[in-house]
Amino acid sequence: EVAGLLAAALAFGGVKQILRSVDTVLAILPSPHADLMNTPPHRLQRRLVDFRHRYVTGAEVGDLLAGARRVIRAHGSLGACFGQMIAEDDETVVPALTRFVAALRAEAALPKNYLLPAPERGSACKRWFMYLRWMVREDAVDPGGWPGVAAAKLVYPLDTHMHRIARRLELTRRNTADLRAALEVTAAFRRVAPADPVRYDFCLTRLGIRNDTDPEAFFAACGKAKRRRSGVGPS
Repeated sequence: EVAGLLAAALAFGGVKQILRSVDTVLAILPSPHADLMNTPPHRLQRRLVDFRHRYVTGAEVGDLLAGARRVIRAHGSLGACFGQMIAEDDETVVPALTRFVAALRAEAALPKNYLLPAPERGSACKRWFMYLRWMVREDAVDPGGWPGVAAAKLVYPLDTHMHRIARRLELTRRNTADLRAALEVTAAFRRVAPADPVRYDFCLTRLGIRNDTDPEAFFAACGKAKRRRSGVGPS
């Protein structure tokens, strides 16, 4: 969960740069949980003094990790903390995420929200929802580790690329990839897979990443399937 938090926090910019930045920090914490808990924050800050990921400094990453360390000390794990924030009648993880971000920000004392975007501001919070997907789901794609959170409550990690795909599939009409759009896309997939609405996230995002896919053929096939179900046009 510590490595995942770091990777999600830095998941903006080019993929090569993201991997390089995450590797740089994990080289300082080769056993992420144990090393974080056994390294005083001031020593971690010294080791990160030359780190920079786009506009994020090593001091900010050090503050984030120090905040995570305090949360883990107080709750036993980040997952346990998040689990305490979620209510049984919450339809999605959004209310719990709002409380979790507030708790982590308070412990991290971060002056900016680059690393800890806040759902209450309407952001799609793509990195947060990606992190929760990693930690809650458990299969060949996502490692799991937080069994106390139901996959049914997860929200789609919506970036501009996935937003374009969702609009092509008519899952949302919103022009902006914001939280409302992410919730609309999630609701559409929940009708298909109520217990695991984000299960299609990984394969759909491959359409624009892998060069052996044919997105237009995929969209055409989806259009034909929709017409068959509605009884409109040729099958």
